[in-house]
Amino acid sequence: MKTTRQQRKLGHNLVIYLGATFAVLFCVFPFYYAILTSLRTGQELFLPAYFPSGYHWSNYVTALVDNGIARSLLNSVLVATITVGICLLVSITASFALARVPFRGRKFLLFTILCVSMFPQVAVLTGMFELVRFLGLYDSLGALVLSYTTFSLPFTVWVLTTFMKSIPVELEEAAIVDGAKTGTIIRRVFAPILAPALVTTGLLAFIGAWNEFMFALTFIISGDKRTVPVAISMFSGASTFELPWGSIMAASVVVTLPIIVLVLIFQKRIVSGLTSGAIKG
Repeated sequence: MKTTRQQRKLGHNLVIYLGATFAVLFCVFPFYYAILTSLRTGQELFLPAYFPSGYHWSNYVTALVDNGIARSLLNSVLVATITVGICLLVSITASFALARVPFRGRKFLLFTILCVSMFPQVAVLTGMFELVRFLGLYDSLGALVLSYTTFSLPFTVWVLTTFMKSIPVELEEAAIVDGAKTGTIIRRVFAPILAPALVTTGLLAFIGAWNEFMFALTFIISGDKRTVPVAISMFSGASTFELPWGSIMAASVVVTLPIIVLVLIFQKRIVSGLTSGAIKG
């Protein structure tokens, strides 16, 4: 009987490990192959190989210097960082009001926020274009900050409101008894507790702004103001019918690395943010 249980447990663990291994290979292999392709030149790009035969760094030089990816990286970092900052600043105050301040229509407002976050970008592209032109932001990074914030803010408000509701009311009441005002309560009480949720939502908003393509293609026409996804799509080869796959893959690797680094740095916070608030009480 004991042997049968051990065999079942061993088989169960084996299935889990095999599934985890397959999932890792399935997720990592495209990035691994992109790295291999970025280190090849000439006809090597079209030969199937799963191990590096040489290290040609010319593709990275071409992507970063000749094609201006370095400048586009700075634009993407600036736009994504400002977007995240605005979203978190507005979301933490809005979530406090929605979770703690009783007023008529609060549930309807939350439902509206959730519905807004589900709108496809193409459905509001024309309206956003007219708004950007009216504000004089066309062909500027401000147009991207405005559009990215518009789509990221409903999601961050909804998520932070959910987390805010899971915080015991006694903490707020104790701070009020000590004479703390609303701003102090948000900064000193809620912000430290919401740190995992802030990191999680902030990182998701950063990734969304980092990878966005349609608004960046529509609102920006100057080459020196393009973000990374648009800049990569503009790569051209020596002729009309040639695609510089080596340079494209090199740029893709460079663009992906910052996201990987951020996830590795904040992985504990991200896991805590995803699980915090799931169980209340």
